[in-house]
Amino acid sequence: MSIHVDTSRSPHARLRPVPLGAVRLTDSFWEPRRQVNRSVTLPSQYRRCEETGRIDNFRRAAGKIGGEFQGRYYNDSDVYKWVEACAYVLAEGPDAEIERMLDLVVREIAEAQEPDGYLNTHFSFEKKDQRWTNLRDLHELYCAGHLIQAAVAHHRCTGRADMLEVALRFADHICGVFGPDGRVGTCGHQEIEMALVELYRLTGHERYLTQARLFIDRRGQTPPVIGGSSYHQDHAPFRRLDAVTGHAVRMVYYCCGAADVAAETGDREYLAALERLWDSMTNRRMYVTGGIGSRYEGEAFGEDYELPNERAYAESCAAIGSVMWNWRMLQITGEARFADLIETTLYNAMLPSLSLDGERYFYQNPLADSGKHRRQPWFECACCPPNIARMLASLPAYFYSTSEEGIWVHLYAESTSNLTAGGGHVRLRQQTRYPWDGEVTLTIEDTGATRPFALMLRIPAWCREAEITVNGDPVHAAGEAGPVYAVVHPPDGGPWNAGDVVRLSMPMGVDFLRAHPYVGNNAGRAALRRGPLIYCLEQAGSGADPRDVHLDADQPFSVSWHPDLLGGANVLHGSAVVRRPTGPWAEPALYDLAEVCDLLPVEEREVQIAAIPYYAWGNLRPGGMAVWLAMR
Repeated sequence: MSIHVDTSRSPHARLRPVPLGAVRLTDSFWEPRRQVNRSVTLPSQYRRCEETGRIDNFRRAAGKIGGEFQGRYYNDSDVYKWVEACAYVLAEGPDAEIERMLDLVVREIAEAQEPDGYLNTHFSFEKKDQRWTNLRDLHELYCAGHLIQAAVAHHRCTGRADMLEVALRFADHICGVFGPDGRVGTCGHQEIEMALVELYRLTGHERYLTQARLFIDRRGQTPPVIGGSSYHQDHAPFRRLDAVTGHAVRMVYYCCGAADVAAETGDREYLAALERLWDSMTNRRMYVTGGIGSRYEGEAFGEDYELPNERAYAESCAAIGSVMWNWRMLQITGEARFADLIETTLYNAMLPSLSLDGERYFYQNPLADSGKHRRQPWFECACCPPNIARMLASLPAYFYSTSEEGIWVHLYAESTSNLTAGGGHVRLRQQTRYPWDGEVTLTIEDTGATRPFALMLRIPAWCREAEITVNGDPVHAAGEAGPVYAVVHPPDGGPWNAGDVVRLSMPMGVDFLRAHPYVGNNAGRAALRRGPLIYCLEQAGSGADPRDVHLDADQPFSVSWHPDLLGGANVLHGSAVVRRPTGPWAEPALYDLAEVCDLLPVEEREVQIAAIPYYAWGNLRPGGMAVWLAMR
């Protein structure tokens, strides 16, 4: 049974997830960050929740303390995401301090619940008569969704039922109010839909799946249920949507819920809409990093190819929502393009959000900066920090899936895994320095399988040619250029044996990426990629303003490992030309074209530059940064 999204019994999902505790990361990239998440990030977030009154709001709702509600009306959801993250940590083993904090918070949540099952601390006491009066704006069902997700995770990870009982009572209350014979309503911020499907998967109670589908199908009605705006994705029924619009996080959460319903029901219209929306997002409304949501105004998607760099919003929560949606699509279809986008987004859109010390965060993730955008220890709207924490805590569950065909390897990192394939237990060891190089060794350390099974190895889109060997012998695996899964069968047609070794070689070069011509602000520019990582240029490390740097595609980059830089990183070193405005360009003015040509107002010099992984930017002293660099 998977902990975060359990499609193990979903009739319309091709793949089955593996339990979080079945995969142990032992690598030097993700696991150190996850240990910081456990020992630094989660305790510091608990302190922030106490200092800002988020937990006191539950005590107030329970009648333990007086005073007024503190903070934003959706602050409960930050606590629930933190609970979910802590639960995932405990799925991998005991941790006395995490358990202590978690038990305290779960108790405060449970004691704040009303006798009728309702639970939202903003609507306690003096605001009790305002419950369910503004579904579009006040996030009641959104908060309820995060409560349910946290409760399901808590139950699956700890075996305890105290928070699950709270969630069941609240879910039953919601179904009573908004069920088929109840009030016609839905939430302005999607979340409740996927939570209810997960509760259905845990309990088997059909009413939760029915309610999730009702909430989805009530959008886009005439007359509208929540105002009819595209910002709230209420302008058309889900089945007719063909473009990602509006608030980016809400949109991808909406798609998560629809994908969950489709995995259970096989709804073809849902699946067709999900395909159209994925195409809209990935081909016309997504940054090279995997970031989504280009507008500060409304934290929203822009029009097609509206992808500004310095003003990119690319909210951290939106990146996490994209991973969640793509994971669901991957489980339904088994198609490598979804795993590819998960990888791109994890490394280049989610990971930049957290500082190396684990205590500061980006809410927005621009692709260019003058040196003013820095990570913050917390936010008044603190949705991103606990979302980042729960993603890191649940990360091992994204590495593998299983099916009747065998084991699917989605992501690469040094690890050991205990999986089920071929009718028995399989212990698999993965050895690699990924993402720094593309050499991966998979060893069958132990197997109790009773029949042959295949290994499906993801070949990423960045890889032009992969080589695979089994016990040293080259094999022809279908699909050796990505994105695709290469299907590797055991040697000689027999079962896998303990000691069998599969090696996957994916050569990494430095790629110069070009944007679509319609992305006007990137005309004449290129982004640097090596393997799954997008690179950027920081003034703090190169001494040159990135706006002045011009690359030459004919000048190769060298790659060097720096163990003491930014937690250990490969740096790209190369030659470039700095073309710096001089003369009248130094002052703002308008010039006649003929006059400008006569002025020759730039100075030019050759420099050596060092590009770092984009995820690590902003950890040095402030200075300019850019992903897209001018070409000569």
